[in-house]
Order: sequence, then structure tokens, then C-alpha cells
Amino acid sequence: MDFRYLGNSGLKISEIIYGNWLTHGSQVENDVAKSCVRAALDVGITTFDTADAYANTAAEVVLGEALGGERRESLEIFTKVYWPTGPKGHNDTGLSRKHIMESINGSLTRLGTDYVDLYQAHRFDLETPLEETMQAFADVVRQGKALYIGVSEWNAEQLRAGQELATQLGFRLISNQPQYSMLWRVIEAEIVPASQELGISQIVWSPVAGGILTGKYKPGAPLPKGSRATDEKGGAGTLTRLLNDEALSAVQQLQPIAEGLDLTMAQLAVAWVLQNPNIAGAIIGASRPEQVVSNAAASGVTLDADVLARIDAAIGALAERDPALTHVPATRPV
Repeated sequence: MDFRYLGNSGLKISEIIYGNWLTHGSQVENDVAKSCVRAALDVGITTFDTADAYANTAAEVVLGEALGGERRESLEIFTKVYWPTGPKGHNDTGLSRKHIMESINGSLTRLGTDYVDLYQAHRFDLETPLEETMQAFADVVRQGKALYIGVSEWNAEQLRAGQELATQLGFRLISNQPQYSMLWRVIEAEIVPASQELGISQIVWSPVAGGILTGKYKPGAPLPKGSRATDEKGGAGTLTRLLNDEALSAVQQLQPIAEGLDLTMAQLAVAWVLQNPNIAGAIIGASRPEQVVSNAAASGVTLDADVLARIDAAIGALAERDPALTHVPATRPV
């Protein structure tokens, strides 16, 4: 496993990150989830990403139990705050001081740890003054409950405003967690340049595009049983744009490229996002331990310019690049 610095900080993380969105506490039984975490540890993954909203806090509990007994100093544990949790009352959401302070305490209890390495704003809150949010994060850091602060799916303007306030308050934003893959490249035009300027790294989710880039969805064929595309509670709606013969035929052109490199299509997809120097890590999920082992093998893979050009030619206009599609909720969710 290779390691990279996260933003302009001294924190190193494994470039393959184990994440438990849509799995722990929901799609996957707890014993299988814990086996996946064990597989991640066995292949050298030290960085684990979760959020209080995943399975309405249950994912944090499962991850905390799975990591119990491990040397805490050898791990990097990340979680997030923003989406509604618990009974989902009027203050159980957003980035108000109240919600942040209550949420960090809840996350630490569920994870069974005194601190998280990275605490992330899961989205930008348009209804709370940014000054209030950043002051709360500064206090979380000063209290020792989080070592570093990051964000998720913030646009370039929001990153600049957040970093300016953070600096005034004596800390720094070091990461952004956006969606990124061969098929979803909206961060490249504006967010990556701004992040490089600000000393912020990306830790990206869905590098295999919800499974589309594994090649398991075939043009003209029925959807595989048990796949995300058949699970309405497991993110099926996120795949709608790509579940057509034109898109799936383009993805199948990646198969010979992967085979020529002795990689699976999933390994090729994960390795591709790691070629971007602003990417510190790629988050992988898994419903089986063997998926963790296979995808972790993308660490350390170098793709030369010819391979990258062939990938671009295969995907073509299918890749979404519009920076305006960065996900910013219009109002605080309830």
C-alpha cells in the first residue's frame, strides 16, 4: 500500500481508503462488514471513511466495532456532519454550531474513539453563516476531538471562502471529498485548480462509478441480481444516466486496456483517479472481503500517457465535465 500526504499537512493516509456508505448497517450484515474491514487492514489500508448519516448512525457503530482492538495511532478515521440524523428534528441537520458540537460527540461515542483524524462538512450549508460553521470546527480542533478539518462536495468559491476563515481562526481545511471517476470529471476545471492553490487534496468517492466501470453491466443484458442498479435503497438512482446501451458499450472498450495491463476493470478505474496529483486517496466500498483485496491492488499502479489517451478515447463525450454539477443542496435537508 502506498501513502500520500493529505493536503498541505503532515498527515499521511493510505491512497486506498475503505468507506462504508451503503454497506455497513444497511446492505451488508455486520459480520460480513467486519470481515471487509479486516481484509482492508490485511492489505495495508489504514484510512477509514464514514459519516454519521450513513444508515442513520449505524455505519459508525459497525466501523467502530470492527476497528476495536486495533492500535488507534496506526489508523486514520474520518467521519462527517451535515445530513439529518437521529429522529431528524429541526436541529438534527446542517452545519450550525449546535449540530456540529452535538454530532462530533455522538460520532466519537459510536466509533469508540477519543478523536477522529478528519472531521468533514458533508455538504455546504447555505442556511448557516459560514463564520459560525468555521468557528465551531475551530473549537472542535482545539478541544482535541478532531485533528484536521475537511469538506465534501464544496465548489471552488466555497473552498476559498472556507479556507480564508479557517486561516483566520488558526486552522486549515486540508481536504475535499467529491465524486470523481473516468465518467464524472466535474472537479477538473475549477475545483482541482482552486484546491491546489489552497493546499487542499481530494479524497474521492465512487471511483468505479457505482460499479459501472467494473464492466459487470453489459449492453443488452439484464441487470445483475443483487447489484446496486437493482437496489432502490442502495443508490440505484445514481446510475440511471449510465444504464443504457451506448454508455455501457463505451465502458466495455476499457476491457482490453485493463487486460493489457493485467488489471481488472475496477482496478483500472481506481488507478485512473490516483493518476491525478491532487487526489490523495480513492474511497472503495465492498460487500465482500475479496472485493477489498482486489481493488486495493490498484495502489501504486502507474498509467502512462498512451494508456490515459486510450481511456479518454474509449469514454469520449460520455464523461461529465460541467463544474456546475458539483452537488450543493439548495436548502438544508430535513
